[in-house]
Amino acid sequence: MSTAHPIMLVDDHPMMRRGMRQLLEMEDDLKVIAEANHGQEALEMLKEHHPELILLDNNMPQMNGLETLKKLRQSGFTGRVLLFTVSDAEEDVRAALRHGADGYLLKDMEPEQLIQQVRDALNGDLVVSPTLTRVLAQALRDPQPAQSHAVDLTDRERQVLKMIAGGNSNKMIGRKLGITEGTVKVHVKNLLHKLGLRSRVEAAVWALEKLKH
Repeated sequence: MSTAHPIMLVDDHPMMRRGMRQLLEMEDDLKVIAEANHGQEALEMLKEHHPELILLDNNMPQMNGLETLKKLRQSGFTGRVLLFTVSDAEEDVRAALRHGADGYLLKDMEPEQLIQQVRDALNGDLVVSPTLTRVLAQALRDPQPAQSHAVDLTDRERQVLKMIAGGNSNKMIGRKLGITEGTVKVHVKNLLHKLGLRSRVEAAVWALEKLKH
């Protein structure tokens, strides 16, 4: 039997953390290994705990989720980080992507959907609340010069990009295209570099916005 994926919860509401722990631990493949009441506590806990994924609230005292996210990445944490919040404000979505979030989920989603999104994130997939796709596209519309004109992607890179936008993991993309997962990773790295983007989330939203035309 495979080991359960270790998860850390960061939220200043004990009842929310308790509910989330109970929900996640109903699943055999998910296990909450640590709970933090605020961002600084989460950073300190990383010295002892090694989560594969962190579910991070945004609206917290002392250090909000975005600040915590920034410090997590600066500290060298390379696991998955999902903002799990009530805010669908464009500026929060934009900041989360810029600082290395792997997804942005709203707290009003159905429990079953949340479990599936967490599993998808652990599998390397794009994780975004469906209602936020338009907000994310808007948030990424302006900045980098690379996004303002046609980018010289190869046909294969364009195929991979469309599949990322479809929520496919590297493994699934490899299967569908008949290439190895390692080759897919190389294509992803190259297309991110060409587009001037930092993450699969940004690439997926860029694709949703630009490739539909």
